[in-house]
Amino acid sequence: MSTELVINSSPEKVRIALLKDKELLECHFETKGSEFNVGDLYLGKVKKVVDGLNAAFVDVGYEKDAFLHYTDLGPNIKSLAKYVKTTLNKKNNTGLLNDFHFEPEINKLGKISQVLTKNQKVLVQITKEPISSKGPRLSCELSLAGRYLVLVPFSKAISVSRKIQDAEERQRLKRLITSIRPENFGVIIRTVAKGKDVAELDRDLKSLVEKWQQARKTLKSSEPPMKVLGEVERSSALVRDVLNESFDSITVDEKDAYENLRDYMGEIAPDKVDLIKLHNGKGKLFEARGIEHQIKTLFGQSVSLPGGGYLIIEHTEALHVVDVNSGNKASTESNQETTALSVNLTAAREVARQLRLRDMGGIIVVDFIDMKKAENRKQVFELMKDVMKTDKAKSVILPLSKFGLLQITRQRVRPELSISTGEVCPTCNGSGKISASLQIADIIEGHIDHLFTKQNEKKLTLTVHPFLYAYYTKGLFSKRFNWYWKHKKWVNIIQDSSISIIDFSIFNSSGEEIEFK
Repeated sequence: MSTELVINSSPEKVRIALLKDKELLECHFETKGSEFNVGDLYLGKVKKVVDGLNAAFVDVGYEKDAFLHYTDLGPNIKSLAKYVKTTLNKKNNTGLLNDFHFEPEINKLGKISQVLTKNQKVLVQITKEPISSKGPRLSCELSLAGRYLVLVPFSKAISVSRKIQDAEERQRLKRLITSIRPENFGVIIRTVAKGKDVAELDRDLKSLVEKWQQARKTLKSSEPPMKVLGEVERSSALVRDVLNESFDSITVDEKDAYENLRDYMGEIAPDKVDLIKLHNGKGKLFEARGIEHQIKTLFGQSVSLPGGGYLIIEHTEALHVVDVNSGNKASTESNQETTALSVNLTAAREVARQLRLRDMGGIIVVDFIDMKKAENRKQVFELMKDVMKTDKAKSVILPLSKFGLLQITRQRVRPELSISTGEVCPTCNGSGKISASLQIADIIEGHIDHLFTKQNEKKLTLTVHPFLYAYYTKGLFSKRFNWYWKHKKWVNIIQDSSISIIDFSIFNSSGEEIEFK
């Protein structure tokens, strides 16, 4: 199974697509300059302590105060508070914790007012980005993620990913980390560390310790609210988290992003640097890889299933509802039960994909087609659990009810990705009113004639919607051929499904876009 990462970068935003066997599995949109990413460390100030919620509201610079629950303080919150205080008072000269004396751990069933006070400065980490009307969610159990390891300050525990099941390998990794772990730092060993030697693990660990020391330097001169340490950009974080032996390529279409990613890869996996390629094709990257088409077809309210059937996906403030329909599949099977099972099994795979693709979280209810046999309901449930295993977000799946309803709770750490798949009406431009205007094809043809005859352009490149592309290029004596016959000059035409049917761009031989008043 091949895995590709495709990154489209523009001045305003970055679009990241994760493909498995050419099929879109994850899609991330990141606005440049956006704040409050999961993993960022902030120095905040406690604005309010609410005993009734056993939580505090902390100012980290967002319009709404962030939420910090008692259970997210961590047992060593008093040690963290002591470290922050000494660092801010310029008494702590090193980020290492070799000579640090821990404070007593807090009671698991205690009250937050016994730990935090109003206006107290506290070092926190973003665990959930702002979603809807809610501010960020915070934790004081800090962690810094690397490729193989996660560094946990103010801890002494070494834990191994549950996905590493070989007992001998688990013991080997624990033994290696015990020999290189800095004092008073805990370490979580990630799944990809399986089989790695001590040199690779040590390099990753030292890089994380350097990040912690960098955070301490920033903290020394900080005043709340202020970011102390930022998580790596989304594209780099995704590379770090999903990079494995099945990774075939990482393609970027912007020079600076390409260089930054190569530098980051050189730090975490020097042997994988050559996987990163710069897109030099004439067309847009997402268009060339077929990603634009997949986005258009996968983010609508209705999603087609292979072999017949479709999903209807509805979103409310409280939950998400997915309705499974058989469509024309019903006419191809021998009986209703067979049809229901066939469609439901296909739907289960697509639902799991849609949850990752849209990053849907909270409560999800899937209304499968009714099945009378309990063994068929169990088969759908088991498949759903199996296909959800590859999802990094934590989830709980309940068995199907006799009405065919399956309930899922899925971890939500970022706002759900919502992409509008509709296009502006070419007749009214979205106004709802029809106005007399020239046909878009005539407008383009007029511009082509003007540029060739009046401005003496040597060569033109035209970017249009696929419908217009077909109109201009299909047939032996196509519109483009007629232009060549008339002007003895060639027009290169590129199709782009990301634009509406009334949009177009014309470029000269130097690749510069020609503006029309």
